[in-house]
Amino acid sequence: MKTWTGTTALILIVAGTALAAPQAKAPRDPEMIDIPGFQKVLEQNRGKALLVNFWATWCEPCRDEYPMLNELAKQYAPKGLQVVGVSMDDDGDLILMRRFLARYKPIFPNYRKIAGAEEAFRQSVLPGWTGSMPVSVFYAKDGRQVGHFIGEKSREQYEEAIRGLLAGGGSAGSQGK
Repeated sequence: MKTWTGTTALILIVAGTALAAPQAKAPRDPEMIDIPGFQKVLEQNRGKALLVNFWATWCEPCRDEYPMLNELAKQYAPKGLQVVGVSMDDDGDLILMRRFLARYKPIFPNYRKIAGAEEAFRQSVLPGWTGSMPVSVFYAKDGRQVGHFIGEKSREQYEEAIRGLLAGGGSAGSQGK
């Protein structure tokens, strides 16, 4: 009887401690956006040099490039660069996307494109974009699109484009594949 009482007391103490411990918040899923939502993101970032990266978990070059973009965001944020990510993952890839973001812990905001109207969305972002990824689009402080990268690029290519963007230049790398 004494053992049973001691075990019960121990269980109650452990349970009480677990309930009293602060619970870590699960990371929120990225906000869903469509064309008007993307335009709103651009408007919210007007006045800042902006790099928007379109990525997906199924895209190997996207997965390779993403950690570097997070490092660049950390490095250039104090100089005025804002980075934004837009996941092009489908609903079926939601768990993979959550794991991906949990692993890399981006310091920049991420959004997820609402399924449907893929072509219209791509053309509103970057006329002529066929769907190849990753895609990074650069916007000047006045909101003008001043350059883009299609496909994976090196850190040096990104840094050159970012420096041009921060310097207020009219172009920040317009390179396709």
